[in-house]
Amino acid sequence: MKRRLFLKAAAAGTVLPVTLNGLSVRAYCNSPLMSLLARRAGGNDNILVLIQLNGGNDGLNTVIPLDQYSNLSKARSNVLIQDTKVLALSGKTGVGLHPAMTGVRDLYNNGLVNIVQCVGYPNPNFSHFRSTDIWMSGSDTNENWATGWMGRYLDSKFPNFPTGYPNAGAPDPPAIQIGSMVSLASQGSAVNMGMAITDPSNFYTLVDGGIGNVPATPAGEELAFLRVMANQTNQYATVIKAAAGKATNLSTKYPTGNSLADQLKIVARLIKGGLKTQVYMVSLGGFDTHSQQVDNSDHSLGAHATLLQRVGDAVAAFQDDLKLMSIQDKVAGMTFSEFGRRIMSNGSVGTDHGAAAPLFVFGTGVQSGIIGANPTIPSSVTVNDNLPMQYDFRQVYASALQDWFGLSANEVKSAMGGKTFNTLPIFKANPAGLEDWADLMSKIELKDVYPNPASGKVKFEFYTDGGNCELQLFDPLGNNIKTIASGKHGKGVQEVHFDVSGLRPGNYFYQLSQGNKRQTKVLVVL
Repeated sequence: MKRRLFLKAAAAGTVLPVTLNGLSVRAYCNSPLMSLLARRAGGNDNILVLIQLNGGNDGLNTVIPLDQYSNLSKARSNVLIQDTKVLALSGKTGVGLHPAMTGVRDLYNNGLVNIVQCVGYPNPNFSHFRSTDIWMSGSDTNENWATGWMGRYLDSKFPNFPTGYPNAGAPDPPAIQIGSMVSLASQGSAVNMGMAITDPSNFYTLVDGGIGNVPATPAGEELAFLRVMANQTNQYATVIKAAAGKATNLSTKYPTGNSLADQLKIVARLIKGGLKTQVYMVSLGGFDTHSQQVDNSDHSLGAHATLLQRVGDAVAAFQDDLKLMSIQDKVAGMTFSEFGRRIMSNGSVGTDHGAAAPLFVFGTGVQSGIIGANPTIPSSVTVNDNLPMQYDFRQVYASALQDWFGLSANEVKSAMGGKTFNTLPIFKANPAGLEDWADLMSKIELKDVYPNPASGKVKFEFYTDGGNCELQLFDPLGNNIKTIASGKHGKGVQEVHFDVSGLRPGNYFYQLSQGNKRQTKVLVVL
């Protein structure tokens, strides 16, 4: 086996048993998202905590577009949350949170949460595995990358890893995952640097760093490599154990029986203990709610409500702990899921795999508010109808790297696989405030298409103050099927004609974009 293939296949499974509070811990030394940080040219010592909601979270029952409630009730009457129970957000009308998310609601009302609407990627894939790979690697749908967006960055920052690490300049793992799964996000070009650390008794049994005698054969080289990995893992385990021993959780708000809270509790302890790790990943499963998503008699209760309450309670306790530890200003958190759910519910009191969904970013460093508009819900939908994305998930990544970690534009571009993505005003460091953003949003206006419904030629109209604009058409699945207009336009109302006679009947979304501004409406094809 070639060495590169061996490293990819074997190193990712290099596991030693070490746990903290009964949970396994993985140290990432070369991760694409999680490792973008360790030895960058500039930047800061800020910390990002990623919360993965495994299974595909139902965004329409999480951040509820009350201004679309009439059409929502037609599409998903058997799962929709009663409007009178939706949690109001300070200063916002027409939108609210699932009633189980009181913890997130309170943080939002205290200026600590940014909500990004309809996050996804072009031409969505509805496989859990493939879509997760896309989120972790940062690739396009038609690309299959073997590296993760964090790992690519660390390839240049940790030359020859794992040989020589940890060292005086890089004593701590750049990223840590709590749990049992090594993420593609940590895959570099030659090796996945995720290492499982499992048995507390091994924390104090350090090896001397030697690898012993090995035969002078290809197999001997691979054996030597595995011994280096094992030695390094023990050393990182010692560092993690030492940090955990220096701190105690201070918040009394951590709920019991909540695995996400248990993971975040460990993260807070390691941060306070002085670990220089800058990215942590935790996860909560169960969001693949094809059936029995809600309680039949009360839709605010049920499986999805339980999951969202766990998220809200865990995040609120974690933020409280950070504040009591006086480290809240250096930590931000972000939730994400591989996709959302369909607009229409199914006959099993659940929802099926969908496309775009909202995500939350929280902490004292965020601009509190909502980026993007409520998704538009057609008056009549089919089982295939999805929400088109407003914002690419890689815009969120780029925003975190640039505005939270302080990376240069070139470093961010390298982590994004050589592609450039516009940042969003998620963090306070972004020069565009949310008020400025609202002003910018008013500079474009997408008018109603005519005729609608349509079976032949239609007329699109939109207003812009001038500049490069794009008018795109999305099919019911969320695929971008046609760019109707693109390029520089003068100030005023623009008119474009398009023939829909070749399209299958159904609901389509047309979206006007200018920079990071988006407006979306529905076209019905007969």
